[in-house]
Amino acid sequence: MATVASPAFDVETIKSDFPLLDRVQAGRKIVFLDSAASSQRPRSVLNAMDDYYQTTHANVHRGVYAIAEEATRRYEEARLLAGRLINAPDPAREIIFTKNVTEAYNLVAYSWGRKNLHDGDVIVLTETEHHANLVPWLMLQEERKITIRYIAMDDDYRLDLSDIEAVVDGAKLVSVTAASNVLGTITDLEPITRAAHRAGALVMADGAQLVPHRRVDVQALDVDLLGYTGHKLMGPTGIGVLWARAEILEEMPPFLGGGEMISDVRLDGFSTTDIPWKFEAGTPPIAEAVGLGAAITYLESIGIDNIAAHEQSLTNYAIRSLQERFDEIEIFGPGADAERRGGVISFRFGDIHPHDVAQVLDEHAVCVRAGHHCAKPLMRRLGVNATTRASLYLYNDEHDIDALVAGLEGVRKMFS
Repeated sequence: MATVASPAFDVETIKSDFPLLDRVQAGRKIVFLDSAASSQRPRSVLNAMDDYYQTTHANVHRGVYAIAEEATRRYEEARLLAGRLINAPDPAREIIFTKNVTEAYNLVAYSWGRKNLHDGDVIVLTETEHHANLVPWLMLQEERKITIRYIAMDDDYRLDLSDIEAVVDGAKLVSVTAASNVLGTITDLEPITRAAHRAGALVMADGAQLVPHRRVDVQALDVDLLGYTGHKLMGPTGIGVLWARAEILEEMPPFLGGGEMISDVRLDGFSTTDIPWKFEAGTPPIAEAVGLGAAITYLESIGIDNIAAHEQSLTNYAIRSLQERFDEIEIFGPGADAERRGGVISFRFGDIHPHDVAQVLDEHAVCVRAGHHCAKPLMRRLGVNATTRASLYLYNDEHDIDALVAGLEGVRKMFS
């Protein structure tokens, strides 16, 4: 049964927390429908980062003077918040800060992959992956000649798990998107993790499109690694999160070398420090971590379940509005009222190129994404070169969807 948004969930009040949404373009307020690429930031995030720079900036972990210790406290507090958001068992040790979620998956491919995968070893991905969870493994495949199998997508835009036991048989890692950035499909991870663990494989989930929108519990999901990123969660760019079980991180070699990640350095070698700092070479993204912590605090003040219920209702409204108004529209992904569907709506609008659609919508102050969305194999599977994508978040409402529909009427008129 779908949850119902709290009566206290007031989108107009939420909108007022985001300064950019007050921007006027072409005589209209911005309608931002591109949160799957990068969400907007509330004032509390901007203020937290500004306060850090004005009152506390110093390098972390090394200084013994007061503001250096305060900077370290804020940085490590953000790590705890990032871990508790996904119910990490030991967030102080298991959360690695990276510059984005793409770097997080590269870290796993280069560190865990290089240590554990050799010629002929098998990993399993899906046809629906973002390039961030595909290209690093293809690069490793060129070096190690590993075998990559793929879980296919069925005609309902979901992963075909009918033969999952055979697909994961003999695999060392199964790495899958938790929610598609193109289709909005939310992956049913339970049968995948069950089959993978039975086969002796680890499971990594790409949580970039799920963690900002739904409650995620890595212990309940029974995954072994998961990544997400700050800039899709109302936080700043320049910071991502990798969570992995401590015993996995302990066995992984460092990803980058330099200061901070060492215990000792000699002219003939070095030893690494403890996790998580073993994977955080050099000066880390301190202000960005502070901003991410503020974003998580803001998200939790609204309530992730309230956000999920609001988005589900709004997604249903958007899909129905588009389908009822435009016969020429084709929406890729599960339909309205689909229980396991997020607020990502990719579509083809007749034979009009998605870039033309997006450009005309921009003249109506409606911001959408057009392109392959860093998922070219999925585009080929869908039989298109690109799509137009509208993506929703907590600060969107029915007026934004109505503006999208009105903008598409303008697209139709221009190209008719």
